[in-house]
Amino acid sequence: MSLLYSGSTDEAAAAQLKMSVRTVRRMMSEMTNLLGARSRFQAGAKAAQRGWIRDEVAR
Repeated sequence: MSLLYSGSTDEAAAAQLKMSVRTVRRMMSEMTNLLGARSRFQAGAKAAQRGWIRDEVAR
């Protein structure tokens, strides 16, 4: 979540995490639904509010 929140694309996040792009997209979709967000941006904001993203990434 923090990679995507900081502006990384799905492809860049997948490469850094050594996962497939499909896995990253599936995980992002699941987290967005879990947070009750309507968009990826809103999911990032809600994750930051809940403390799921470290302070230095969220700034």
